Order: sequence, then C-alpha cells, then structure tokens
Amino acid sequence: MTHLQHLRHLLLRGLFAVMLSTVMLGQSANAQTDPFERGWTLQPEMSSLNFQSVKKQTVVESSGFATMEGTIGPDGQTEVVVLLDSVDTKIDLRNVRMRFLFFETFNFPTATITTKLDAALLDDLATLRRKTIPITYSLNLHGVSQTLQAEVTATLLGPDLVSVTARTPISISVSDFDLMGGLAKLEEAASVDIIPSATVSFDFVFARNSTTAQVAPVQAPRVAPASAALEAEGDFDSEACKGRFEILSRTGNIYFQSGFSRLEDRSEPLLNSLADIVARCPDMVIEIGGYTDSIGSAASNQRLSEARAGSVTRFLLARNIPADRLISKGYGEENPVASNDTAEGQAKNRRIEFKVLSN
Repeated sequence: MTHLQHLRHLLLRGLFAVMLSTVMLGQSANAQTDPFERGWTLQPEMSSLNFQSVKKQTVVESSGFATMEGTIGPDGQTEVVVLLDSVDTKIDLRNVRMRFLFFETFNFPTATITTKLDAALLDDLATLRRKTIPITYSLNLHGVSQTLQAEVTATLLGPDLVSVTARTPISISVSDFDLMGGLAKLEEAASVDIIPSATVSFDFVFARNSTTAQVAPVQAPRVAPASAALEAEGDFDSEACKGRFEILSRTGNIYFQSGFSRLEDRSEPLLNSLADIVARCPDMVIEIGGYTDSIGSAASNQRLSEARAGSVTRFLLARNIPADRLISKGYGEENPVASNDTAEGQAKNRRIEFKVLSN
C-alpha cells in the first residue's frame, strides 16, 4: 500500500467513525429527550404481579395474578389493568374464595393502576441503563380509588425493552378499599385470622411499539375476566363442585327487597356465575335453600324463605338449567348462622344456601 493509499484509508476510517458517532449521538439524544417515543406495551408473559398475606400471625402466603394488560403512551400516561379472576394462590378452591368472597370479581372484575411518568426523570435512562424514580399513582380496586406513592426502578433491558419494578414491597391496607367484609368472609370460610393488609411487588416489562403500531391507552381487557380464571376447562369434578357451592353460599350477594321475594338487579352478576357453575356440574342435583331472620312470625318467614328460594330457582331455569337438577326448599328462620339479636346477625341469617344432594 502506497503512502497516499494509506492516508486515504485513514481518512475514510476517520470519516466513518465521525458518521457513526453522529448517528449514535443522535439516537442517544433522541432517547434522552423522548423516552416514551411511539409508546410501550406491557409484555404479560415476561411480567409479574405478586402479593403476600399473613394468616395465623406468622404464616406467610404468596400469591399472584396471571392475566394483565398495560401501556405507556407517548406522553408517559401509563395504565395497567389486572384481571382479578386470574388470582393464583396455587390451590383451586382458595382461588375461588379469593374471587367470590374477597375480591367479589362478579361485581369488580379488574384492578387498574394509572400514573403519568415524567419524561424529565427518565431522559438519561439510555445512558444510566437503570434508575429509581418516585411516582404518584392511582389504584382503583373494588370500586374504590386511592392515590398512593412509591419508588420504582426502571431498567433498560435493550433499546426497545424496559423493566419497571417496585424498589421495595408496597403495603396495601384492606380497609382502604372497602375489603374488610370480604376479609371477614375469608376468615370465616378458612377458620383462620388474616392480617388486614398485604405487601405487593411487581415487575412489569414493556416493549416499545413498532413504528406502524397504533398507540392507544387500555380501554378494557381484551380477555373476558371470567375466562381468565385459573381452573380446569369443561366440567368440574365432585370436590370442585361441592367446594364452589359451599363458597357461593357464603357470598351474601343475592339481594331481595325487604319482606319480598323478588330478586334485585344487583344479584344478577353472582347468579350468572352460579348458573355457569351449575352447568359445569352436570351430574349433580342442587338444593337451593332459603333462610330468614327471626323478625316476624314463623309462618310468614317460612313462606318468604320458600318464595325467595323459588326466585333463585326460576333464574337458573331461565338460564337453561334442567328442572330435574334443582330442588327449591325454604327453611324459614331455622338454622341461624348468627345471633338474631343484632342487625349484623339478622343480615347473615337472611341468606340463600346451595347444597349438593346427589352425584
């Protein structure tokens, strides 16, 4: 190689290095000034949302959720929607208790987390690769919305992949979200004391949207909440059926007007879930038992309990459950589950119970 050729080679290498540096600096500057470019979409198969609860004062149980969706918009507006029916305790009937007794997913199928991320706090993430920032977020759970604060750590896993995790577990109080009644039902069903708070941790992984992807906030889960439940497909076995009917008997979410047998409209979500479970236990005859408190005469309470059990039976018949699989019976004020001396006890005694008679 001649001296002139060598000099030309060096100049070309220098020019290429300058061009490459310019491109890289441009990318870095773009990443720093616009960390939310094109928006981001949650990758549920790579993400996790877990919580720990404590029963019997010292027994720690870890659970999580299997189904969630979320986005970070180009403006930093962030939303994660969790399908509560996908609660995963690793035990089938415990999942069912959590769904029907605690979260009441037939009325409140999702929990929603929303926040507005500040671009100024993340514009150097491309350089630092990992950064902890404070956020203020809203949690909507069980029909209650609370504004909370936390520190999250953002880790750039690649140019188009980022992980957002809780720096420390987040404490959530049951009473803040009107869940104390559900907790009491859980305690009664499992015969244990449960501390009325949980610690929550998460690791949300987001992928940057492609240039052709349409960026839009999550409006509603694409997966139907009930279909997210972690349970066997098709018919339930005998144990699963019996356990579900026992749990449904504890919900207290079948409502009648005082002194009347007509079902209130707000009973329909639970009754629809009941109809689905009865349909998936095809070899079983189910007794629908009506009970009242002790207010009024025994004769009138007997008639009222029979009429209320009949109303539930007719609802199931209208959902194509065969008549020969349903037995309607009224028990009046017999077999109270609580004292009739208090309003709370009377409310517990006014109930519908479900019992498997044969299989």
